Amino acid sequence: MRPIVHALTPGDHFSPRTGSAIPTVVHGLATAASGDRGYTHHVLLERTTYRPRYDSAEAIEYTGAGYPASWERALDLGLSRVGMPRVRAQRSYRPLVRAMQDMPPSIVVTHNAPNLPGMLSETPHSSVFYGHNDLPRGMSRREATRMLAPAAAVIAVSEDLATRISDRVSATVAQRIHVVENGVDTAAFHPPQSPRTPGVARVMFVGRVVPEKGPDVLLRAVAEMAREDVEVVIVGSQGFDATAVLSPYERQLRDMGASIRGRVEFRPFVDREQLAVLLRSADVFVAPSRWAEPSGLTVGEAMATGLPTVASSIGGIPSVLGDAGMLVPAEDVPALAHALDSVLDDAALRDRLGARARRRAEDRSWAHSWDQLRAVLDSIG
Repeated sequence: MRPIVHALTPGDHFSPRTGSAIPTVVHGLATAASGDRGYTHHVLLERTTYRPRYDSAEAIEYTGAGYPASWERALDLGLSRVGMPRVRAQRSYRPLVRAMQDMPPSIVVTHNAPNLPGMLSETPHSSVFYGHNDLPRGMSRREATRMLAPAAAVIAVSEDLATRISDRVSATVAQRIHVVENGVDTAAFHPPQSPRTPGVARVMFVGRVVPEKGPDVLLRAVAEMAREDVEVVIVGSQGFDATAVLSPYERQLRDMGASIRGRVEFRPFVDREQLAVLLRSADVFVAPSRWAEPSGLTVGEAMATGLPTVASSIGGIPSVLGDAGMLVPAEDVPALAHALDSVLDDAALRDRLGARARRRAEDRSWAHSWDQLRAVLDSIG
């Protein structure tokens, strides 16, 4: 059995206590692969990260050097622009490389870490770069090509992201790009056993409460609708800490909510188990992102819950939603208001979209994602 070692961002957690995308993806893939005798899954973790941890992958602990602060990332950007290595990022990832010294030859999957393939090139391990987001800001084509050239394969979570990465690397590296779509846990995220009692419709947003995710777009659309038969629930915080002090943007949203006809409720970040329960309490899910998300995990989770979904037609979101929901242009408040009115006024449409969403989610489970990743790993030997 060949070891797969997932290298997370230094300091990131592998726990249901976080909603961070990369640990969710790694846990989904490792769980789906649990019966596969060809590979074993491990995860590189800083010793102090959250417990309890997912048990889907064996932890390889290390003592970290910390993730670069904002000033250090700015320094790295300046160094990269004159052709020098990003030394602060290398310092942060060097403990991960040292932690691999006693491991048998493995495939190290470097999640959002384009510097790691080069750092691993002098070891007996193969590397695969797994892109969940676009390459770092300010990274030139030359630097991106140099960093990713040692990787045996490059993974992107959507065709949209694959195209963006391809445009920033050489043709040789671009030929090694493969798409592994994000999946969804269709057992944890499932429709409620009985439908909600008819009455006020609950429209839900889930995600980090930051401008890029667009919860303000949703509130403006609901204000324009001026309906009293709708309640909006905004689930999330600026980060993954339910106790954190509200950001100025979060306070602004609460001011907006207070002026909207109907009820607006704000709930801070919740863990994975609570999130599944909350989604089952909703009638409609909205992903109003103004950022070109490479792939929307929460969209897939809402679909698995059987929720009719309205989302921004941007980035990789359309490839997740397909024809199982309604797409509107990003930041188009009137279009979002119209789409929501259409869904709320037509119970038969809600039922059709919800059933279609569940079927599509079942076709895009983590087992599907693991099949895609395994095909890539098998191809590199």
